[in-house]
Amino acid sequence: MNEQGERLQKVLAQAGMGSRREIEEWIAAGRVTVNGAVATLGMRVVEGDVVRADNKRSIRIEAHDTRLPRVLLYHKQEGEIVSRDDPEKRTSVFDKLPRLSGMKWIAIGRLDFNTSGLLIFTTSGALANRLMHPRFEVEREYAVRVQGSMTEQQMRQMLKEGITLEDGPVKFEKLMDEGGEGYNHWYRLVLKEGRNRVVRRTFEALGLPVSRLMRVRFGIVNLPPRLKRGMLAELGPGEVTAILDWVGMEVQPAVAQHADVRPGRNQADGRGQADKPGDKGVGATDKGGQKNAPAAVPRSKAGMRRGVSRSKAKTGY
Repeated sequence: MNEQGERLQKVLAQAGMGSRREIEEWIAAGRVTVNGAVATLGMRVVEGDVVRADNKRSIRIEAHDTRLPRVLLYHKQEGEIVSRDDPEKRTSVFDKLPRLSGMKWIAIGRLDFNTSGLLIFTTSGALANRLMHPRFEVEREYAVRVQGSMTEQQMRQMLKEGITLEDGPVKFEKLMDEGGEGYNHWYRLVLKEGRNRVVRRTFEALGLPVSRLMRVRFGIVNLPPRLKRGMLAELGPGEVTAILDWVGMEVQPAVAQHADVRPGRNQADGRGQADKPGDKGVGATDKGGQKNAPAAVPRSKAGMRRGVSRSKAKTGY
């Protein structure tokens, strides 16, 4: 951390407390204090400062903290909601995550109630923003089963001019026919946006209702083949460093973080046997090179592979 400190909203965003815009609104509303005094916009914090939001959550600023953000992979099941607040009280993916002190888990992208597959969680608001913001155009890959099959003309249309939905046009970066039996047909597709239910709505617009949808990749991270439904796996330092490098982020000075790190019954703890930080053999540094970017491949204590190259991924769900 430099001598003048870091801007308050930047530090809180890195701690996963919200986006910078949200935090600026909190500061303007007097909801944030630094060392007991109400914070002001533009304020900087330095080592030893204690920041508190809404008199509930507090963090202590530490200088020269090189600890990496935590990153979890979760194999979401159908019938789970990606939200902390649900009036219907449905099962939430957040219920299964390890508890944190002074920070929170941020979901990188959402999956709707009836969609399964890869969810990534992190404690870094900056990393979440880099992976989710539309301007970074991070690829999402899905396996989808539909009732019926696409014509060659429809496939060409989706790859070239795209199709117009009520909230604008959508175009797939890749579209592969994976075959099928009977009335059901599998496709694998890649797109660079995360609009609400965009895959389902696109196929429905073509008269092909979706009967199964699964996200198998987000950026350079693949859904590990051995990560069964409802299971968690935490990436090690090598894999986290590779992701930060791929999105163009340096390791930032951070706030103190304390967490319950014991894996639960459905959680695989991969720390301790991960690749060394800075291993260039995992991930890609060229943000324009997603087409050839390998996935992060951490291992758990049992040696479980958590990621595979896309060429080895299968559609047998």
